[in-house]
Amino acid sequence: QTSMKNMERELVCPVCKEMYKQPLALPCAHNVCHVCASEVLLQHGYLCCDPTSEPSSPAATPATRSPRPGRRAVPKPDRLDRLLKSGFGTYPGRKRGTVHPQTVSFPCPACQRDVDLGERGLGSLFRNLTLERVVERYRQTINISAAIMCQFCKPPQLEATKGCTECKSSFCNECFKLYHPWGTQKAQHEPTPPTLTFRPKGLMCPEHKEEVTHYCKTCQRLVCQLCRVRRTHTSHKITPVLSAYQALREKLTKSLAYILSSQDTVQTQIAELEETVKHTEV
Repeated sequence: QTSMKNMERELVCPVCKEMYKQPLALPCAHNVCHVCASEVLLQHGYLCCDPTSEPSSPAATPATRSPRPGRRAVPKPDRLDRLLKSGFGTYPGRKRGTVHPQTVSFPCPACQRDVDLGERGLGSLFRNLTLERVVERYRQTINISAAIMCQFCKPPQLEATKGCTECKSSFCNECFKLYHPWGTQKAQHEPTPPTLTFRPKGLMCPEHKEEVTHYCKTCQRLVCQLCRVRRTHTSHKITPVLSAYQALREKLTKSLAYILSSQDTVQTQIAELEETVKHTEV
């Protein structure tokens, strides 16, 4: 168990503290998730490419070629050659120096150093397929070796075959029938695969099939981690789902309080209108 825990530490991303997803190999020999790397660059003011694209392609994109927004774009190489040949930017007594293009600097969370990614940024990094396969095999090994036992069996316990999200427990077949008797409300509980950590089913992003974690106020829609780092949401106001939920809840609470406070007045007006109708009919 100790060796397995030590191995698991090596398979955890230093940014999100979870197992690697599409790990990228940095020039300093450390690894980081593709989405995490995009978020780090966004926090430091860099424009990132779409994280859903393949990170193994060394081709640069316009987004990765301009490291910080607001800076003047680097001229094309053919234009630089023309400018240098025409003597632009030189004067007598000074050598024509080489033009150094702007590069993307990535702060490695493992070694705490700024790593130079060149002009292409994340486009120059390659996907660590070996590490990705190791993580996948480790996940399969953990799922096979960790047998989940029924939480309601008397010793000796039987292996659990069903789980219940509403009851937050795992059952064997007999215990599931016993604690979900026919004709009761519990009988409507849908069985799920057994697990040790029951989490409520979250909303999934229809585009990336990931759980939504943030809310875009500009688009007024829920977004996942992959949607969040896309260029379409660069200048949008994005908040965590919990913050958006609390703000909406407070707004609805105030609206309900206003409605309830004026309920007596409305009922009185309704009664007066009914009396008026009766009087008019008479």
